[in-house]
Amino acid sequence: MLVCIGDVVEDVVVWTEGPLQHGTDNPGRVVRTRGGSAANVAVFAAATGARTRFVGRVGDDPLGAVLTAGLEAAGVEVCVQRAGRTGSIVVLVDPAGERTMVPDRGAAAELADPPASCVDGATVVHAPAYALATPGPAAAVATLFAAARAAGALTSVDVSSVDLVTRLGAGVLRAAIARLDPDVLIANAEEALALGPVPGARTTVVKAGAAATTVTTADGTTTRVPVDPVAAVRDTTGAGDAFAAGFLTTLPTSPTTSTTGDAVASAVRAGHALAARVLQQPGAVLDPTPLGDTA
Repeated sequence: MLVCIGDVVEDVVVWTEGPLQHGTDNPGRVVRTRGGSAANVAVFAAATGARTRFVGRVGDDPLGAVLTAGLEAAGVEVCVQRAGRTGSIVVLVDPAGERTMVPDRGAAAELADPPASCVDGATVVHAPAYALATPGPAAAVATLFAAARAAGALTSVDVSSVDLVTRLGAGVLRAAIARLDPDVLIANAEEALALGPVPGARTTVVKAGAAATTVTTADGTTTRVPVDPVAAVRDTTGAGDAFAAGFLTTLPTSPTTSTTGDAVASAVRAGHALAARVLQQPGAVLDPTPLGDTA
């Protein structure tokens, strides 16, 4: 089982038809979908047939109920708190597929004291670094990681965002991740450069877009795995989450096997394949099944 700790929010994805013109109308398409990195990873993992669980907080409002029901409908078990207002993220996507995000995490930033039973049965427990940006979720991740490790599960952290590294400070975030002592650390090249090396991470995965993904294991072995070309890339939203889902559900959970070159390369290829499906859809979805669609 893969357990994902973090946010579930509504993504309001805006596809613009050209460069954004300030102070006037801009032709485009608006799609509303489930968002939140941890929720995305859980849903994508469930789509591969893996057993998954999401741990987080949503608002005590209709949107929170819709998002929670959507997770369950996708085959994800939920361990959620409900209070306050559900968050949203506005995602502006230009014609080349690059995204700019305006997040309002709402209730997701207030996760506090989830029971250790939320990670019962886990083989891998994953948390995006967004959860480390506020005290409640950061403490929840630390507690649940400790419970998971005590039960023999692997742990994983995704750096998530260059902006997050900048806002918190590279040293602060690096220390926070090091205290979690994750088995796997995932980042893209820009995030890895901004953050710097994190002591203690036993397997570090650095993505580089269309260039090869680099994996460094505890013994210092480096494996580079090429990325197959993806036709018609339209939206990068959620592609990193899909990679994490494919990688973590394919990586063997035996401490010895999981760090071998062949096992890592196979897991990376599974991550690439799942991410390729998301790159051609609006928002963090494997197929066009949004919450709603407005032209």
